Amino acid sequence: MSTTNESFNVSEGGAYAVLYTVLAGFTVLSIIVSGYCGTPNILRRLGCLWKPENIGRNDFFLAARNSASAKSIALSFFASGMGAWVVYGSTEMGANPALSWLGVLGYAGASAFPALVVCAIGPRVRKITGEKAFATTDFGLVRYGRLLQLATAAISVFYMFIFMVSELTAVSNIYGLMVGVDTFDAATITYTTGIAVSLAVFTWFYTSLAGLPASIVTDKFQAGLMIALVLILLVVACSNPANQVTPAEFAVASNWTVDGLMAAVTLIIAIMCAEMFNQGTWQRVWAAKNKKELRRGFAMGSFLVFLLMMFFGIMGMLGYADDPISYNNFEKFAYLAFFDLILPLSTFWHIVVLIVVTSLAASSIDTLQTAISSVFSSDLERFGMSDGMNRVVTRALLLLINIPAVILSAQRFDVIGLFLVADLVCATAVLPVFLGLITKDIHFLLPAPTELGAFLGIWSGIGAVLVNGAVIGFTEAINPITGQVIATGPWSYFWLTNSTQCALCGPHTMITFIIVPLVAGFGTLFFSRMDIILRGDRAREPIFVRAQPEIEKENYNLDDDENKSDTKDGNEDSDDNIGKGKVVDIEGDDGDDEIGGNEAEKQESPA
Repeated sequence: MSTTNESFNVSEGGAYAVLYTVLAGFTVLSIIVSGYCGTPNILRRLGCLWKPENIGRNDFFLAARNSASAKSIALSFFASGMGAWVVYGSTEMGANPALSWLGVLGYAGASAFPALVVCAIGPRVRKITGEKAFATTDFGLVRYGRLLQLATAAISVFYMFIFMVSELTAVSNIYGLMVGVDTFDAATITYTTGIAVSLAVFTWFYTSLAGLPASIVTDKFQAGLMIALVLILLVVACSNPANQVTPAEFAVASNWTVDGLMAAVTLIIAIMCAEMFNQGTWQRVWAAKNKKELRRGFAMGSFLVFLLMMFFGIMGMLGYADDPISYNNFEKFAYLAFFDLILPLSTFWHIVVLIVVTSLAASSIDTLQTAISSVFSSDLERFGMSDGMNRVVTRALLLLINIPAVILSAQRFDVIGLFLVADLVCATAVLPVFLGLITKDIHFLLPAPTELGAFLGIWSGIGAVLVNGAVIGFTEAINPITGQVIATGPWSYFWLTNSTQCALCGPHTMITFIIVPLVAGFGTLFFSRMDIILRGDRAREPIFVRAQPEIEKENYNLDDDENKSDTKDGNEDSDDNIGKGKVVDIEGDDGDDEIGGNEAEKQESPA
């Protein structure tokens, strides 16, 4: 049983060398796959290059439209979704005996489940939105109107911004831990901020050069690297004598509890709501070659995510079983249990961990960078801005977003706590937005939502959060570890600091995540029906008709659009029903998986 007080002995210079080597490697790879260095056949066979005719095309830069195979979608979803935060989240569940197996299974299942939801609704979203779309902000515009597009964009950017802050916070804190920097000491902020700045700048630079196609390809390399290194770490950490535990010791950490069940329910709802607004995931819906590749890719990616989250969760359980007294006395922290296991290993393995963590963080942040860009670029392109100017403007906006993200990461907020804030905001809007998949009135009580009804539904969800806080008498959010007051007043309940056990624990948090989306969904249907009764057919149209671009006006007659598609294609479920026209293959795979020919052509809207 390990009770050692050792510390990691990676030097600051060595840590910086790892950071810059990994980031420089990804930057070089991005430049290569972007076609700036020519198109050697060996790299083309590896699936590393854009087609020459697509270099400079903003549409392909942002969407990699109809180009990615199932394997690429799977590895890209896996790498981009599993950031540095995973070494904290599932590990904390496993190292807490009050949560244990159900907490770990809940976190793993919750992280994998959104991909299965995308498997189910992704083709439908893509069909409604059309082949010139980039993200579900375009779904909000086409299905509802400008007001819901702006609401969806605001919530999406907020969630992805919080995701970026969490990633920068996690990776900088991990580097601080590995070099022996006390991340609870304000005097060390300069070091951890330097790590965050480096990661933000490198990822911003290479995504600005290469866009989504390069992000998908680098994700493949990052995913392969992470899988290999995690498997090696599993063998090395578990075979180390200092980490050996007996069945009786492991039984102390292995429990099935009600608290674990509540945390699992909270996680499944919270993460599903949030990931529906992760435009990095939705970009890959339009990048998929066809419906078959889309569904296979996300299904495989979901399985990989589940396995990785289970790995870190079980590592947390092993960490607790190895030294339960220290965890019970808070001499060790549950969220750092994975690092307690690798502490007895040599410096070489500590450096391997830094490589894994840097890859995890880079793959997530570069995806978030391109996703945020697509939210802005979509409208800039729609209103006629040239490709070159579009990129300049979106990159400048993205740089401005990175600055507050780095500043907030220096505040060292609890990573899971940050995610919970974003998750709850997304929970207020997930049903109002995606009930838009209903395009015909099913029943008097189940109408096709209107834009005004969906917008008021979002406010119903926000109201449900505030009412929940008022009912339990919540007046201020307090950090359970430091005792610091984070926020006061009714809006402070969005921080969900309901339990001292963990950020996700307790019945109040679980009930909030159950009630809020249900109230928002009910509000959407209720206000939509009232809207239809009061305004008649006008309720079916966008609120701001003049703000609706012409192509979206054509697409807005959804029933007619579906009939046209069915008549034209002969089969609504055809794989070719998404991705009309010829496509580009950046995979180097066999042509059998393509929808059209091998040459790139400008995409045409099915409308």
